[in-house]
Amino acid sequence: MAWETIKKSQHDLRVTPNLEDYDHTCADFSWDAVRRALDGLPAGAGLNIAHEAVDRYVAGPLSGRLALRFLSKRGETRDFTYRQLGSETSRFANVLRRLGVAKGERVFVLAGRIPELYIAALGTLKNGSVFCPLFSAFGPAPIRQRIAIGDGRVLVTTAALYRRKVEQLRSVLPGLRHVLLAGSSDEIRGLPGTLDYRLLMDEAEDRFVIPPTDPEDLALLHFTSGTTGTPKGAMHVHQAVVAHHATASYALDFHPEDVFWCTADPGWVTGTSYGIIAPLTHGITSVIDEAEFDAERWYSILQNQRVTIWYTAPTAVRMMMKAGTDIIRGYDLRRLRFIASVGEPLNPEAVVWGREAFGLPIHDNWWQTETGGIMIANYPAMDIRPGSMGRPLPGIEAAIVRHRPDKSVEPMDEPGTQGELALRPGWPSMFRGYLNEEERYRKCFNSGWYLTGDLATRDADGYFWFVGRADDVIKSSGHLIGPFEVESVLLEHPAVAEAGVIGKPDPVAGEVVKAFVALKPAYAPGEELRLDLLGFARKRLGAVVAPKEIDFVAGVPKTRSGKIMRRLLKARELGLPEGDTSTLESE
Repeated sequence: MAWETIKKSQHDLRVTPNLEDYDHTCADFSWDAVRRALDGLPAGAGLNIAHEAVDRYVAGPLSGRLALRFLSKRGETRDFTYRQLGSETSRFANVLRRLGVAKGERVFVLAGRIPELYIAALGTLKNGSVFCPLFSAFGPAPIRQRIAIGDGRVLVTTAALYRRKVEQLRSVLPGLRHVLLAGSSDEIRGLPGTLDYRLLMDEAEDRFVIPPTDPEDLALLHFTSGTTGTPKGAMHVHQAVVAHHATASYALDFHPEDVFWCTADPGWVTGTSYGIIAPLTHGITSVIDEAEFDAERWYSILQNQRVTIWYTAPTAVRMMMKAGTDIIRGYDLRRLRFIASVGEPLNPEAVVWGREAFGLPIHDNWWQTETGGIMIANYPAMDIRPGSMGRPLPGIEAAIVRHRPDKSVEPMDEPGTQGELALRPGWPSMFRGYLNEEERYRKCFNSGWYLTGDLATRDADGYFWFVGRADDVIKSSGHLIGPFEVESVLLEHPAVAEAGVIGKPDPVAGEVVKAFVALKPAYAPGEELRLDLLGFARKRLGAVVAPKEIDFVAGVPKTRSGKIMRRLLKARELGLPEGDTSTLESE
Protein backbone atom coordinates (compact mmCIF):
# COMPACT_ATOMS: atom_id res chain seq x y z
CA MET A 1 0.00 0.00 0.00
CA ALA A 2 1.04 3.64 -0.39
CA TRP A 3 1.69 5.24 2.98
CA GLU A 4 0.55 8.79 3.52
CA THR A 5 2.97 11.45 4.67
CA ILE A 6 2.78 12.02 8.43
CA LYS A 7 2.49 15.77 8.82
CA LYS A 8 4.38 17.42 11.63
CA SER A 9 2.05 18.01 14.53
CA GLN A 10 2.19 20.54 17.34
CA HIS A 11 1.11 17.67 19.60
CA ASP A 12 4.36 15.90 18.72
CA LEU A 13 6.46 19.00 19.40
CA ARG A 14 6.48 19.20 23.19
CA VAL A 15 9.47 21.58 22.94
CA THR A 16 10.77 23.80 20.17
CA PRO A 17 13.02 21.55 18.01
CA ASN A 18 16.69 22.35 17.70
CA LEU A 19 16.30 21.96 13.95
CA GLU A 20 13.21 24.09 13.42
CA ASP A 21 14.02 25.41 9.93
CA TYR A 22 15.89 22.76 7.94
CA ASP A 23 16.83 24.85 4.91
CA HIS A 24 17.97 27.85 6.94
CA THR A 25 20.05 25.70 9.31
CA CYS A 26 21.73 23.87 6.41
CA ALA A 27 22.54 27.12 4.64
CA ASP A 28 24.18 28.66 7.73
CA PHE A 29 25.83 25.52 9.08
CA SER A 30 29.56 25.09 9.65
CA TRP A 31 31.47 22.39 11.50
CA ASP A 32 33.80 25.07 12.85
CA ALA A 33 30.86 26.70 14.63
CA VAL A 34 29.92 23.39 16.25
CA ARG A 35 33.51 22.88 17.30
CA ARG A 36 33.46 26.28 19.01
CA ALA A 37 30.43 25.17 21.04
CA LEU A 38 32.66 22.55 22.68
CA ASP A 39 35.28 23.51 25.25
CA GLY A 40 38.44 21.85 24.02
CA LEU A 41 41.17 20.94 26.49
CA PRO A 42 42.41 23.71 28.80
CA ALA A 43 45.20 25.96 27.55
CA GLY A 44 44.53 24.97 23.95
CA ALA A 45 45.84 21.42 24.47
CA GLY A 46 43.58 19.97 21.80
CA LEU A 47 40.30 18.06 21.75
CA ASN A 48 39.51 14.96 23.80
CA ILE A 49 36.18 13.12 23.71
CA ALA A 50 36.22 12.33 27.45
CA HIS A 51 36.85 15.96 28.37
CA GLU A 52 33.82 17.07 26.33
CA ALA A 53 31.67 14.25 27.73
CA VAL A 54 32.64 14.43 31.40
CA ASP A 55 35.42 16.68 32.69
CA ARG A 56 34.06 19.98 31.43
CA TYR A 57 31.02 19.47 33.68
CA VAL A 58 32.83 18.30 36.83
CA ALA A 59 33.49 21.73 38.32
CA GLY A 60 30.44 23.49 36.87
CA PRO A 61 26.74 23.82 37.71
CA LEU A 62 25.96 20.39 36.20
CA SER A 63 28.43 18.51 38.39
CA GLY A 64 25.63 17.15 40.59
CA ARG A 65 23.32 16.23 37.73
CA LEU A 66 22.64 12.56 37.16
CA ALA A 67 24.75 11.47 34.19
CA LEU A 68 24.20 7.69 34.05
CA ARG A 69 21.59 5.49 35.70
CA PHE A 70 22.28 1.76 35.42
CA LEU A 71 19.44 -0.75 35.83
CA SER A 72 20.75 -4.23 36.56
CA LYS A 73 19.12 -7.50 35.58
CA ARG A 74 18.46 -8.13 39.28
CA GLY A 75 16.57 -4.90 39.80
CA GLU A 76 19.38 -2.88 41.40
CA THR A 77 20.07 0.73 40.43
CA ARG A 78 23.48 2.45 40.34
CA ASP A 79 23.66 6.17 39.73
CA PHE A 80 26.59 8.35 38.70
CA THR A 81 26.49 12.14 38.72
CA TYR A 82 28.82 13.99 36.39
CA ARG A 83 31.14 14.62 39.33
CA GLN A 84 31.18 10.93 40.29
CA LEU A 85 31.65 9.88 36.68
CA GLY A 86 34.59 12.28 36.46
CA SER A 87 36.20 10.69 39.51
CA GLU A 88 35.67 7.10 38.36
CA THR A 89 36.91 7.67 34.83
CA SER A 90 39.97 9.48 36.20
CA ARG A 91 40.68 6.50 38.44
CA PHE A 92 40.57 4.21 35.41
CA ALA A 93 42.89 6.51 33.44
CA ASN A 94 45.32 6.35 36.37
CA VAL A 95 45.04 2.55 36.40
CA LEU A 96 46.05 2.46 32.75
CA ARG A 97 48.93 4.84 33.38
CA ARG A 98 50.15 2.70 36.31
CA LEU A 99 50.03 -0.37 34.05
CA GLY A 100 52.14 1.41 31.45
CA VAL A 101 49.40 1.58 28.82
CA ALA A 102 50.45 4.25 26.35
CA LYS A 103 48.74 6.70 24.04
CA GLY A 104 47.32 4.92 20.99
CA GLU A 105 47.40 1.45 22.58
CA ARG A 106 44.14 -0.48 22.42
CA VAL A 107 41.94 -1.24 25.42
CA PHE A 108 39.24 -3.83 24.72
CA VAL A 109 36.14 -4.23 26.85
CA LEU A 110 34.10 -7.45 26.82
CA ALA A 111 31.09 -6.93 29.07
CA GLY A 112 27.37 -6.38 29.17
CA ARG A 113 25.87 -2.94 29.80
CA ILE A 114 27.44 -2.55 33.23
CA PRO A 115 29.04 0.58 34.75
CA GLU A 116 32.57 -0.78 34.35
CA LEU A 117 32.19 -0.78 30.56
CA TYR A 118 31.25 2.90 30.40
CA ILE A 119 33.86 3.97 32.95
CA ALA A 120 36.56 2.03 31.10
CA ALA A 121 35.54 3.59 27.78
CA LEU A 122 35.82 7.16 29.03
CA GLY A 123 38.89 6.50 31.19
CA THR A 124 40.62 4.97 28.17
CA LEU A 125 39.92 8.10 26.14
CA LYS A 126 41.23 10.30 28.95
CA ASN A 127 44.50 8.39 28.85
CA GLY A 128 44.83 8.90 25.09
CA SER A 129 44.43 5.16 24.52
CA VAL A 130 41.94 3.62 22.07
CA PHE A 131 38.60 2.16 23.19
CA CYS A 132 37.55 -1.07 21.44
CA PRO A 133 34.17 -2.54 22.50
CA LEU A 134 33.25 -6.22 22.08
CA PHE A 135 29.80 -7.79 22.33
CA SER A 136 29.54 -9.90 25.47
CA ALA A 137 27.70 -12.51 23.37
CA PHE A 138 30.78 -13.10 21.20
CA GLY A 139 32.30 -16.56 21.36
CA PRO A 140 36.04 -17.22 21.77
CA ALA A 141 36.81 -17.15 18.02
CA PRO A 142 35.55 -13.59 17.26
CA ILE A 143 37.07 -12.33 20.51
CA ARG A 144 40.47 -13.77 19.60
CA GLN A 145 40.25 -12.47 16.04
CA ARG A 146 39.43 -8.89 17.03
CA ILE A 147 41.96 -8.62 19.85
CA ALA A 148 44.62 -10.02 17.53
CA ILE A 149 43.78 -7.66 14.66
CA GLY A 150 43.58 -4.71 17.05
CA ASP A 151 46.78 -5.70 18.89
CA GLY A 152 44.97 -5.32 22.20
CA ARG A 153 47.08 -4.53 25.26
CA VAL A 154 44.33 -4.53 27.89
CA LEU A 155 41.04 -6.40 28.22
CA VAL A 156 38.38 -5.44 30.76
CA THR A 157 35.81 -8.18 31.30
CA THR A 158 34.00 -10.11 34.04
CA ALA A 159 35.13 -13.25 35.83
CA ALA A 160 32.31 -15.29 34.28
CA LEU A 161 33.09 -14.17 30.72
CA TYR A 162 36.79 -14.69 31.28
CA ARG A 163 36.32 -18.29 32.39
CA ARG A 164 34.00 -19.16 29.52
CA LYS A 165 35.57 -17.28 26.64
CA VAL A 166 38.96 -15.70 27.28
CA GLU A 167 41.08 -17.91 29.53
CA GLN A 168 41.56 -20.46 26.75
CA LEU A 169 42.86 -17.69 24.43
CA ARG A 170 45.69 -16.27 26.51
CA SER A 171 48.38 -18.46 24.93
CA VAL A 172 47.47 -17.26 21.41
CA LEU A 173 47.29 -13.57 22.37
CA PRO A 174 50.85 -12.81 23.54
CA GLY A 175 50.36 -9.05 23.11
CA LEU A 176 47.50 -8.98 25.63
CA ARG A 177 49.43 -7.90 28.70
CA HIS A 178 46.68 -7.19 31.21
CA VAL A 179 43.21 -8.61 31.88
CA LEU A 180 41.13 -6.67 34.42
CA LEU A 181 38.18 -8.53 35.92
CA ALA A 182 35.12 -6.75 37.25
CA GLY A 183 33.14 -8.48 39.99
CA SER A 184 33.59 -9.59 43.56
CA SER A 185 36.98 -10.67 44.89
CA ASP A 186 35.54 -14.14 45.52
CA GLU A 187 34.69 -14.49 41.82
CA ILE A 188 38.14 -13.32 40.72
CA ARG A 189 40.20 -15.32 43.21
CA GLY A 190 41.90 -18.33 41.63
CA LEU A 191 42.15 -16.88 38.13
CA PRO A 192 45.90 -16.54 37.50
CA GLY A 193 47.16 -13.89 35.11
CA THR A 194 44.31 -11.49 35.89
CA LEU A 195 43.94 -8.28 37.90
CA ASP A 196 41.12 -7.20 40.19
CA TYR A 197 39.44 -4.19 38.56
CA ARG A 198 37.88 -2.92 41.77
CA LEU A 199 41.07 -3.25 43.78
CA LEU A 200 43.04 -1.32 41.16
CA MET A 201 40.36 1.38 41.07
CA ASP A 202 40.32 1.71 44.86
CA GLU A 203 44.08 2.23 44.87
CA ALA A 204 44.04 4.84 42.08
CA GLU A 205 43.74 8.60 42.52
CA ASP A 206 40.46 10.19 41.43
CA ARG A 207 42.14 13.11 39.69
CA PHE A 208 43.73 12.92 36.26
CA VAL A 209 44.99 15.60 33.90
CA ILE A 210 44.18 14.65 30.33
CA PRO A 211 47.36 14.94 28.25
CA PRO A 212 47.42 17.05 25.07
CA THR A 213 45.21 15.37 22.49
CA ASP A 214 45.32 16.17 18.79
CA PRO A 215 41.82 16.07 17.24
CA GLU A 216 43.16 13.51 14.76
CA ASP A 217 44.49 11.16 17.46
CA LEU A 218 42.94 7.71 17.25
CA ALA A 219 40.15 7.30 19.84
CA LEU A 220 37.76 4.48 18.85
CA LEU A 221 38.14 1.19 17.01
CA HIS A 222 34.89 -0.44 15.91
CA PHE A 223 34.89 -3.78 14.16
CA THR A 224 32.35 -4.35 11.42
CA SER A 225 31.84 -7.59 9.55
CA GLY A 226 32.14 -7.74 5.78
CA THR A 227 30.33 -10.25 3.62
CA THR A 228 33.60 -12.07 3.18
CA GLY A 229 36.98 -12.05 4.86
CA THR A 230 38.00 -10.91 8.30
CA PRO A 231 36.23 -8.17 10.31
CA LYS A 232 37.25 -4.62 9.46
CA GLY A 233 38.51 -2.32 12.20
CA ALA A 234 37.05 1.12 11.46
CA MET A 235 39.19 3.83 13.06
CA HIS A 236 37.67 7.02 14.52
CA VAL A 237 39.45 10.01 16.02
CA HIS A 238 38.73 12.47 18.85
CA GLN A 239 37.46 14.98 16.29
CA ALA A 240 34.42 12.68 15.91
CA VAL A 241 32.93 14.20 19.07
CA VAL A 242 32.06 17.31 17.05
CA ALA A 243 29.71 15.24 14.89
CA HIS A 244 28.39 13.21 17.84
CA HIS A 245 27.40 16.46 19.55
CA ALA A 246 25.84 18.16 16.53
CA THR A 247 23.96 15.19 15.12
CA ALA A 248 22.46 14.37 18.52
CA SER A 249 21.20 17.93 18.74
CA TYR A 250 19.54 17.85 15.32
CA ALA A 251 18.51 14.21 14.78
CA LEU A 252 17.71 13.25 18.40
CA ASP A 253 16.70 16.74 19.56
CA PHE A 254 18.46 16.73 22.92
CA HIS A 255 17.38 19.46 25.35
CA PRO A 256 18.92 20.20 28.77
CA GLU A 257 16.30 18.45 30.94
CA ASP A 258 15.94 15.32 28.79
CA VAL A 259 16.17 11.76 30.06
CA PHE A 260 17.55 9.64 27.24
CA TRP A 261 17.49 5.90 26.69
CA CYS A 262 19.58 4.32 23.94
CA THR A 263 18.90 0.58 23.96
CA ALA A 264 22.00 -0.26 21.89
CA ASP A 265 24.94 -2.18 23.29
CA PRO A 266 28.26 -0.30 23.02
CA GLY A 267 29.58 -3.33 21.12
CA TRP A 268 27.68 -1.72 18.24
CA VAL A 269 28.77 1.77 17.14
CA THR A 270 25.38 3.27 18.07
CA GLY A 271 25.87 2.20 21.67
CA THR A 272 29.16 4.13 21.79
CA SER A 273 28.41 7.23 19.70
CA TYR A 274 24.91 7.77 21.10
CA GLY A 275 24.79 5.46 24.11
CA ILE A 276 27.90 6.95 25.74
CA ILE A 277 29.37 10.02 24.07
CA ALA A 278 26.60 12.21 22.62
CA PRO A 279 24.23 12.45 25.61
CA LEU A 280 27.11 13.21 27.96
CA THR A 281 28.41 16.02 25.75
CA HIS A 282 24.95 17.57 26.11
CA GLY A 283 24.96 17.21 29.90
CA ILE A 284 21.75 15.17 30.02
CA THR A 285 20.80 11.98 31.88
CA SER A 286 21.09 8.55 30.25
CA VAL A 287 19.31 5.39 31.35
CA ILE A 288 21.19 2.13 30.69
CA ASP A 289 19.50 -1.25 31.05
CA GLU A 290 21.63 -4.35 31.50
CA ALA A 291 18.81 -6.77 30.57
CA GLU A 292 17.81 -7.86 27.10
CA PHE A 293 14.50 -7.07 25.42
CA ASP A 294 11.31 -7.69 27.31
CA ALA A 295 8.30 -5.62 26.29
CA GLU A 296 6.85 -5.13 29.78
CA ARG A 297 10.26 -4.33 31.26
CA TRP A 298 10.89 -1.77 28.54
CA TYR A 299 7.54 -0.02 29.01
CA SER A 300 8.13 -0.03 32.76
CA ILE A 301 11.52 1.66 32.22
CA LEU A 302 10.01 4.29 29.95
CA GLN A 303 7.39 5.05 32.59
CA ASN A 304 9.39 4.80 35.81
CA GLN A 305 12.53 6.56 34.54
CA ARG A 306 10.43 9.28 32.91
CA VAL A 307 12.23 8.84 29.59
CA THR A 308 11.72 11.70 27.13
CA ILE A 309 13.85 10.55 24.17
CA TRP A 310 14.15 6.91 23.14
CA TYR A 311 16.59 5.56 20.54
CA THR A 312 16.12 1.92 19.58
CA ALA A 313 16.30 -0.53 16.68
CA PRO A 314 13.75 -1.73 14.10
CA THR A 315 14.11 -5.28 15.42
CA ALA A 316 12.93 -4.12 18.84
CA VAL A 317 10.07 -2.16 17.27
CA ARG A 318 8.92 -5.24 15.38
CA MET A 319 9.08 -7.32 18.58
CA MET A 320 6.93 -4.70 20.31
CA MET A 321 4.49 -4.79 17.42
CA LYS A 322 4.39 -8.57 17.76
CA ALA A 323 3.48 -8.20 21.47
CA GLY A 324 0.58 -5.90 20.53
CA THR A 325 -0.58 -2.49 21.74
CA ASP A 326 -2.85 -3.64 24.58
CA ILE A 327 0.14 -4.09 26.88
CA ILE A 328 1.12 -0.43 26.42
CA ARG A 329 -2.19 0.87 27.75
CA GLY A 330 -1.21 0.00 31.30
CA TYR A 331 1.74 2.42 31.33
CA ASP A 332 1.96 6.19 31.61
CA LEU A 333 4.31 7.26 28.83
CA ARG A 334 3.25 10.89 28.60
CA ARG A 335 6.81 12.11 29.25
CA LEU A 336 8.02 10.44 26.07
CA ARG A 337 8.26 13.04 23.32
CA PHE A 338 10.58 11.64 20.63
CA ILE A 339 11.32 8.13 19.35
CA ALA A 340 14.07 7.34 16.85
CA SER A 341 15.26 4.12 15.27
CA VAL A 342 18.39 2.93 13.52
CA GLY A 343 20.08 -0.28 12.40
CA GLU A 344 17.99 -1.68 9.57
CA PRO A 345 15.63 0.61 7.64
CA LEU A 346 12.35 0.99 9.50
CA ASN A 347 9.41 -0.51 7.64
CA PRO A 348 6.61 2.00 6.88
CA GLU A 349 4.14 -0.01 8.93
CA ALA A 350 6.36 0.38 12.00
CA VAL A 351 6.56 4.17 11.59
CA VAL A 352 2.78 4.41 11.56
CA TRP A 353 2.40 1.86 14.37
CA GLY A 354 4.40 4.16 16.63
CA ARG A 355 1.68 6.79 16.45
CA GLU A 356 -0.98 4.19 17.22
CA ALA A 357 0.97 2.71 20.14
CA PHE A 358 2.66 5.77 21.68
CA GLY A 359 0.89 8.73 20.10
CA LEU A 360 4.21 9.49 18.38
CA PRO A 361 5.62 8.43 15.03
CA ILE A 362 8.98 6.63 15.04
CA HIS A 363 11.69 8.62 13.27
CA ASP A 364 14.07 6.53 11.20
CA ASN A 365 17.64 7.61 10.53
CA TRP A 366 20.56 6.19 8.57
CA TRP A 367 24.29 5.89 9.15
CA GLN A 368 27.07 3.31 9.28
CA THR A 369 29.97 2.22 11.46
CA GLU A 370 32.18 4.01 8.95
CA THR A 371 30.32 7.33 9.18
CA GLY A 372 30.60 7.34 12.98
CA GLY A 373 27.42 9.39 13.39
CA ILE A 374 23.95 9.96 11.93
CA MET A 375 24.06 11.15 8.32
CA ILE A 376 20.40 11.15 7.18
CA ALA A 377 17.39 11.49 9.46
CA ASN A 378 13.73 12.29 9.96
CA TYR A 379 13.53 15.35 12.20
CA PRO A 380 10.84 16.29 14.76
CA ALA A 381 9.83 19.47 12.92
CA MET A 382 9.70 17.82 9.50
CA ASP A 383 6.99 15.76 7.81
CA ILE A 384 7.72 12.02 7.79
CA ARG A 385 7.34 9.92 4.68
CA PRO A 386 7.05 6.37 6.10
CA GLY A 387 9.79 4.15 4.71
CA SER A 388 12.13 7.07 3.99
CA MET A 389 15.47 7.56 5.74
CA GLY A 390 14.77 11.31 5.73
CA ARG A 391 17.06 14.12 4.62
CA PRO A 392 20.80 14.69 5.19
CA LEU A 393 22.06 16.30 8.38
CA PRO A 394 23.28 19.90 8.17
CA GLY A 395 26.91 19.72 7.06
CA ILE A 396 26.36 16.46 5.14
CA GLU A 397 26.24 16.39 1.34
CA ALA A 398 24.59 13.22 0.05
CA ALA A 399 23.94 12.11 -3.52
CA ILE A 400 22.80 9.18 -5.58
CA VAL A 401 25.63 8.26 -7.95
CA ARG A 402 26.02 5.96 -10.91
CA HIS A 403 29.15 4.08 -11.89
CA ARG A 404 30.50 5.09 -15.31
CA PRO A 405 32.31 2.78 -17.75
CA ASP A 406 35.66 4.39 -16.86
CA LYS A 407 35.02 3.27 -13.22
CA SER A 408 34.47 6.83 -11.96
CA VAL A 409 31.12 7.86 -10.44
CA GLU A 410 28.85 10.82 -11.04
CA PRO A 411 25.76 12.15 -9.23
CA MET A 412 22.35 11.59 -10.80
CA ASP A 413 19.94 14.50 -10.43
CA GLU A 414 16.76 12.87 -11.75
CA PRO A 415 14.41 12.16 -8.80
CA GLY A 416 13.55 8.49 -8.29
CA THR A 417 16.64 7.18 -10.06
CA GLN A 418 18.24 4.25 -8.26
CA GLY A 419 21.97 4.31 -7.62
CA GLU A 420 24.56 4.08 -4.87
CA LEU A 421 24.24 6.40 -1.91
CA ALA A 422 27.38 8.53 -1.62
CA LEU A 423 28.56 11.18 0.82
CA ARG A 424 31.00 14.02 0.31
CA PRO A 425 33.96 13.32 2.68
CA GLY A 426 34.99 15.75 5.39
CA TRP A 427 32.54 15.41 8.30
CA PRO A 428 34.32 15.03 11.68
CA SER A 429 33.20 11.48 12.53
CA MET A 430 34.16 9.99 9.16
CA PHE A 431 36.35 6.94 9.72
CA ARG A 432 40.02 7.55 9.05
CA GLY A 433 40.81 4.06 7.81
CA TYR A 434 40.48 0.33 8.33
CA LEU A 435 43.20 -0.78 10.72
CA ASN A 436 46.14 -2.20 8.70
CA GLU A 437 44.05 -2.28 5.50
CA GLU A 438 44.86 0.85 3.57
CA GLU A 439 43.85 -0.54 0.16
CA ARG A 440 40.47 -1.67 1.49
CA TYR A 441 39.94 1.86 2.80
CA ARG A 442 40.95 3.54 -0.47
CA LYS A 443 38.38 1.50 -2.38
CA CYS A 444 35.63 3.20 -0.38
CA PHE A 445 36.29 6.51 -2.16
CA ASN A 446 35.85 7.49 -5.79
CA SER A 447 35.65 10.79 -7.68
CA GLY A 448 35.52 12.81 -4.46
CA TRP A 449 32.76 10.71 -2.85
CA TYR A 450 32.58 8.13 -0.06
CA LEU A 451 30.67 5.16 -1.48
CA THR A 452 28.43 3.63 1.15
CA GLY A 453 27.64 0.34 -0.60
CA ASP A 454 23.92 1.04 -0.09
CA LEU A 455 21.54 1.49 -3.01
CA ALA A 456 18.93 4.21 -2.63
CA THR A 457 16.75 6.73 -4.42
CA ARG A 458 16.01 10.39 -3.70
CA ASP A 459 12.64 11.97 -4.34
CA ALA A 460 11.94 15.44 -5.69
CA ASP A 461 11.80 16.91 -2.17
CA GLY A 462 15.19 15.56 -1.11
CA TYR A 463 14.02 12.57 0.97
CA PHE A 464 16.23 9.50 0.59
CA TRP A 465 14.82 5.97 0.30
CA PHE A 466 16.77 2.82 1.06
CA VAL A 467 16.71 0.05 -1.57
CA GLY A 468 19.26 -2.43 -0.20
CA ARG A 469 22.92 -3.23 0.08
CA ALA A 470 24.51 -3.29 -3.35
CA ASP A 471 25.36 -6.96 -2.88
CA ASP A 472 21.79 -7.74 -1.66
CA VAL A 473 19.91 -6.32 -4.64
CA ILE A 474 18.09 -8.94 -6.69
CA LYS A 475 18.43 -8.90 -10.48
CA SER A 476 15.40 -10.67 -11.96
CA SER A 477 14.48 -10.63 -15.66
CA GLY A 478 16.23 -7.31 -16.14
CA HIS A 479 14.65 -5.72 -13.06
CA LEU A 480 16.53 -4.55 -9.98
CA ILE A 481 14.56 -5.46 -6.85
CA GLY A 482 15.35 -4.16 -3.38
CA PRO A 483 14.73 -6.82 -0.73
CA PHE A 484 13.65 -4.21 1.83
CA GLU A 485 10.65 -3.26 -0.32
CA VAL A 486 9.48 -6.86 -0.48
CA GLU A 487 10.08 -7.43 3.24
CA SER A 488 8.10 -4.32 4.11
CA VAL A 489 5.07 -5.52 2.17
CA LEU A 490 5.20 -8.98 3.73
CA LEU A 491 5.27 -7.37 7.18
CA GLU A 492 1.94 -5.72 6.39
CA HIS A 493 0.30 -9.16 6.43
CA PRO A 494 -1.27 -9.82 9.86
CA ALA A 495 0.44 -13.22 10.18
CA VAL A 496 4.02 -12.04 9.58
CA ALA A 497 6.36 -11.11 12.43
CA GLU A 498 9.66 -11.08 10.48
CA ALA A 499 10.69 -11.40 6.84
CA GLY A 500 13.98 -11.75 5.00
CA VAL A 501 14.29 -11.75 1.22
CA ILE A 502 17.05 -12.95 -1.13
CA GLY A 503 17.63 -13.56 -4.80
CA LYS A 504 17.72 -17.26 -5.67
CA PRO A 505 19.56 -18.24 -8.88
CA ASP A 506 17.21 -19.12 -11.73
CA PRO A 507 18.24 -20.36 -15.20
CA VAL A 508 15.65 -18.21 -16.96
CA ALA A 509 15.22 -15.03 -14.89
CA GLY A 510 18.76 -14.88 -13.52
CA GLU A 511 17.35 -14.64 -10.02
CA VAL A 512 13.91 -15.00 -8.50
CA VAL A 513 12.73 -13.49 -5.23
CA LYS A 514 12.58 -15.90 -2.31
CA ALA A 515 11.24 -14.91 1.11
CA PHE A 516 11.81 -16.39 4.54
CA VAL A 517 8.98 -15.61 6.94
CA ALA A 518 8.63 -15.97 10.72
CA LEU A 519 5.03 -15.98 11.91
CA LYS A 520 3.29 -14.35 14.85
CA PRO A 521 2.37 -16.74 17.68
CA ALA A 522 -1.30 -17.06 16.69
CA TYR A 523 -0.47 -18.42 13.21
CA ALA A 524 0.80 -21.81 12.08
CA PRO A 525 2.75 -22.50 8.88
CA GLY A 526 0.97 -24.35 6.13
CA GLU A 527 0.34 -24.44 2.41
CA GLU A 528 -2.84 -22.38 2.66
CA LEU A 529 -1.03 -19.55 4.46
CA ARG A 530 1.90 -19.78 2.02
CA LEU A 531 -0.44 -19.30 -0.94
CA ASP A 532 -2.20 -16.46 0.85
CA LEU A 533 1.13 -14.69 1.43
CA LEU A 534 2.21 -15.20 -2.17
CA GLY A 535 -1.07 -13.72 -3.40
CA PHE A 536 -0.91 -10.87 -0.88
CA ALA A 537 2.57 -9.88 -2.05
CA ARG A 538 1.76 -10.30 -5.73
CA LYS A 539 -1.27 -8.04 -5.43
CA ARG A 540 0.76 -5.27 -3.81
CA LEU A 541 4.08 -5.62 -5.60
CA GLY A 542 3.22 -7.04 -8.99
CA ALA A 543 4.33 -10.31 -10.54
CA VAL A 544 7.92 -9.25 -11.23
CA VAL A 545 8.77 -8.04 -7.73
CA ALA A 546 6.71 -10.38 -5.57
CA PRO A 547 8.36 -13.51 -4.13
CA LYS A 548 8.06 -16.72 -6.13
CA GLU A 549 8.90 -18.87 -3.11
CA ILE A 550 8.25 -18.54 0.62
CA ASP A 551 9.76 -20.66 3.38
CA PHE A 552 8.55 -20.53 6.97
CA VAL A 553 11.34 -20.18 9.55
CA ALA A 554 11.49 -19.84 13.32
CA GLY A 555 13.37 -16.56 13.03
CA VAL A 556 15.23 -14.44 10.49
CA PRO A 557 19.00 -14.19 11.19
CA LYS A 558 20.00 -10.70 12.26
CA THR A 559 23.05 -8.97 13.63
CA ARG A 560 22.89 -7.65 17.18
CA SER A 561 22.33 -4.21 15.68
CA GLY A 562 19.16 -5.46 13.95
CA LYS A 563 20.37 -5.81 10.38
CA ILE A 564 18.91 -8.77 8.51
CA MET A 565 21.77 -11.06 7.43
CA ARG A 566 20.51 -11.74 3.93
CA ARG A 567 23.86 -13.12 2.84
CA LEU A 568 23.48 -15.76 5.56
CA LEU A 569 20.01 -16.67 4.31
CA LYS A 570 21.45 -16.98 0.82
CA ALA A 571 24.42 -19.07 1.95
CA ARG A 572 22.12 -21.48 3.77
CA GLU A 573 19.76 -21.70 0.84
CA LEU A 574 22.56 -22.49 -1.61
CA GLY A 575 24.73 -24.57 0.72
CA LEU A 576 27.60 -22.07 0.61
CA PRO A 577 30.06 -21.15 3.41
CA GLU A 578 28.40 -18.85 5.92
CA GLY A 579 31.46 -16.60 6.39
CA ASP A 580 31.84 -14.37 9.44
CA THR A 581 28.83 -14.88 11.74
CA SER A 582 30.39 -13.35 14.85
CA THR A 583 27.86 -10.51 14.98
CA LEU A 584 24.88 -12.85 14.54
CA GLU A 585 22.14 -12.44 17.10
CA SER A 586 21.26 -15.75 18.77
CA GLU A 587 18.61 -17.47 16.70
